[in-house]
Amino acid sequence: METISRAIQQAYFSAFHISEEVGFLLEDPLTDLPDYYRVWLDLANDLTHLIETHQLRDMVHKMPVLSLEYLTTHRELRLAHLALGFISMGYVWQEGQHAPAEILPKALAVPYWLVSCKLGLPPILTYADSVLANWKLKDPTGDMEIENMDLIFYLPGGKSCRGFFIVSLLVEMAATSGIMGVVEVMHAMKISDLIAIHRGLGKVTESLREMKETFKLMHSHVDPSAFHGTLRIFVSGWRDNPMLPKGLLYEGVSKEPVFLSGGSAAQSSAIQCFDALLDIQHEGDTGAFLTRMREYMPPAHRQLIETLIAGPSLRDFIMSCSSSELCQAYNSCVSALVDLRNYHLNTVTRYIIVPGAKAMGCPFRGVGNMLNNTGTGGSSLMVFLKNVRNNTQKALI
Repeated sequence: METISRAIQQAYFSAFHISEEVGFLLEDPLTDLPDYYRVWLDLANDLTHLIETHQLRDMVHKMPVLSLEYLTTHRELRLAHLALGFISMGYVWQEGQHAPAEILPKALAVPYWLVSCKLGLPPILTYADSVLANWKLKDPTGDMEIENMDLIFYLPGGKSCRGFFIVSLLVEMAATSGIMGVVEVMHAMKISDLIAIHRGLGKVTESLREMKETFKLMHSHVDPSAFHGTLRIFVSGWRDNPMLPKGLLYEGVSKEPVFLSGGSAAQSSAIQCFDALLDIQHEGDTGAFLTRMREYMPPAHRQLIETLIAGPSLRDFIMSCSSSELCQAYNSCVSALVDLRNYHLNTVTRYIIVPGAKAMGCPFRGVGNMLNNTGTGGSSLMVFLKNVRNNTQKALI
């Protein structure tokens, strides 16, 4: 059988917003908006300084309520969502765990809510913002390598903030060939092309191995004490969070507080895409949490995951066709995903559990002990990660 045709491949890429070069990353994110929105970019570009000098909340209170009339493209909306997300996180957590803001002012809440509605994303800083859309090249003619990459906006944490988001981005970029493999398998399943299924699974396996290798960069670019003590609170949300048990009121939008989860690796479109392809079964609280995290993904990515789940089961198909080679290719893929999840577990222990145990009271407005066993998305961290890993292992044929 022939490889998937170019026209069919392009149709998949277009429908699910997949880039051949960077996968689920936003291609060439903008770094500037029309001058009308200068106040947003000025605050977002100076965010760390404004937080550290306790000026951000006062500056937000002086902001006018801006309309969205000059935001005309998808990338402009994504940059607006990114900027407003960073400002909102800074505003809420400027004074640390003991004095989080319980109301997001109208000048921030109203445009943020409207931009979110246009994009189909929630009004909180998501993984799709901070990882997939918060990057630029220092040298535009250079490669997408860690030394040539920088963030558009920063949160407190300095080099560790940059390292955390850039390494996460590079892990997502390593998923690109795997996403191409997913598309190949999806199409091959429709025409029962066993060779193409085998080839697509091979791409996913290699991609997962590359993601794990890339993930190792975290240890040389992120300091555990800086991550836990400084950065982590600023990616925390207001759902299942003991620091904001009543949620956050969006002034001028809702009369009741809103409960939203912070950015989390569970919001990675790529990982949930691989789960859906391989028919990994996550049930109970774990499954419910992962399903909810899809609401924090760009709608086209969410649609791909839901299309995979609704389609025929790859695992059942492989078990029914009695091909030892196909079975082996599937198991290699599942094993590579187990290995990645094991590595993530070990990294979480190093960056969250161990520093949390040491912290009697964290330095510089850190999260103290209040999130030590909870993910920024609101999950019971180690229990959740072990369940996800174990569920993946159970899929082996």
